[in-house]
Amino acid sequence: MDNEKVREICLGLPNVTESVNWGHHLVFWVGDKAIGGKMFALIHLDGEGTGVLWFHCGAERYAELLEIDGIIPAPYMAKAYWVTVERWDVLRQRELEDELRRAYELIYAKLPKRTKTLLDMPEKERGKIIRERRKALAAKEKKKQ
Repeated sequence: MDNEKVREICLGLPNVTESVNWGHHLVFWVGDKAIGGKMFALIHLDGEGTGVLWFHCGAERYAELLEIDGIIPAPYMAKAYWVTVERWDVLRQRELEDELRRAYELIYAKLPKRTKTLLDMPEKERGKIIRERRKALAAKEKKKQ
């Protein structure tokens, strides 16, 4: 398992987008951040920092995962039931795929109805709304500076 395989798995899920945040993290979002999407997993691009993969696991699965050697509470995000996988050999590929799908489903379930409605739109309409929203957010950010 590696960054590219995780990326392939995550981008294979419906309505997933990715962005580089905090300098060296590739973040996977259920829905675009501009329309209220939420992140469900992230990987370190430079191989530095804590662990190789972080993901949301939910309250029920959190304690179980922490019993596995090589999985620790995710720094800054443990209260929201996120874990960090310290190295790629901690879970088998199939197990990791299942965990990433579960993370996606848990976060999708928490999305606001408005965001889910946008995600159900045809891709062309949704894309137009996302572009408009990003433009508005950029203008708002520019105004702050």
